[in-house]
Amino acid sequence: MAPPLQTRIDTHRFDGVSYSIRSLADRNQFHDPDGITEALGISSAGWPLFGMTWPAGLLLAELISHESLGAGRILELGCGLGMASLVANMCGADILATDQHPMAGEFLDNNSVRNGLSITPFRRLDWRAIDPALGSFDMIIGSDLLYEPNHPELLCGFLSRHSHATTRILIVDPKRHLHVQFRKRMEQAGFRSHSESASLAHWVAFGFKGVIQRFDGFRPLDAQ
Repeated sequence: MAPPLQTRIDTHRFDGVSYSIRSLADRNQFHDPDGITEALGISSAGWPLFGMTWPAGLLLAELISHESLGAGRILELGCGLGMASLVANMCGADILATDQHPMAGEFLDNNSVRNGLSITPFRRLDWRAIDPALGSFDMIIGSDLLYEPNHPELLCGFLSRHSHATTRILIVDPKRHLHVQFRKRMEQAGFRSHSESASLAHWVAFGFKGVIQRFDGFRPLDAQ
C-alpha cells in the first residue's frame, strides 16, 4: 500500500484576509494507484504540481481580492489549489474552479471547509473538449497555464468558445516562453489585449516576476 500523501498547512493573506491553505509537502509526492492521471497524460514528475503553492497563483488570488466581481459567472482555469477561487467564494461570487488533475477538487473541498466557506464548485476540465453546455462566462481567470507548445492554441480556442463581448479575462503568466505567442493568438481571434509587467511590489510580496495579461472586447472574426 502506498504511503499517504504528506501535506502542509500555510497561511496566506489576500487584501488583509488570512486563508489557511493545505498543500502538498513537496514535489516528491505521488499517488496514482489506478493510473488515472497517467491516462490523462500527467507524468509522475508533473503529478504534484497541482498541489504546490506558486507565485503566479498567489498573485492571481491577490488581484481577485481587489476585482469588482459582480454577480456574473466566473471561471478559473488550471486552478490547482484554487486560491483565487477561494477568494472569489469568500467574496460571494459565482465561481467555478476547474483543473484537469483529479485530486484538485479534493484539495479545494478541504480548503473551502478549512476557511469556513461553502464548498467551492469544481469540475475536471479538458481545454480540448467541445462542451456547449458549459456556456459563456463574464470573467475567466488563470495563472501559470502555458507549459506546452500547443497550449496557446488550445487555451485561445477554449476562451473563444466560452467568452462573449463583455467577458473579462485575467491571466497571470511567469513569462516562461509562450505568453507572447498566446497574446498574438488572442488578438487574432478577436480579443483586445492589455498586458503589464509585474511590479516590484509583486516580487516582494509573492516572489513573482512575470506578466499580467488582460483581454476583453471579444469580437469573433466572423462578426467583424
